Amino acid sequence: MSHHWLQPDWDPGLTLAQLPLKPLLSQGITAMLLDVDRTLLPGHEVVLPPAVISWVHQARQHLTLHLFSNNPSRQRIGAVAAQLELGFTSGAAKPRRAALRRVLKDLQVSPEQLAIVGDRLFTDVLAGNRLGLFTVLVRPLRADGTPCRHDRVQRVERQLARWMGAGRP
Repeated sequence: MSHHWLQPDWDPGLTLAQLPLKPLLSQGITAMLLDVDRTLLPGHEVVLPPAVISWVHQARQHLTLHLFSNNPSRQRIGAVAAQLELGFTSGAAKPRRAALRRVLKDLQVSPEQLAIVGDRLFTDVLAGNRLGLFTVLVRPLRADGTPCRHDRVQRVERQLARWMGAGRP
């Protein structure tokens, strides 16, 4: 199925903590890359919302999970990964493909088996689409794990994507 580079495969209008696993598992997804800032955590927090911790523990029963962040702080992303006992990549340089290719190789999965979940069209979705991953756009979250109601960054990216021909992402 060919679609625009900025069009996610799935845009459920939910935060990561609200994301149902069944639709992903039914697609044959066996591994998932999770963006960190604004996907797992609001702002520059290091303490994960309880709803996110609960979701990750549930997801780990079915999927191999790996944190995949553009944040250059290996210490900060490592601290988040340690709380969840997950592997991680910091300074990923999304939408560039080099770090994604390394993780694909390390996880030993094909692109069709790997989903990338994040809150940004121009980094997470674009990076995943460039390598044929299953791309999931989630709502950024607040400290209590609920969605940000008026997220300027995502709203601007959606508008730009529409102007670039992506339809309604």
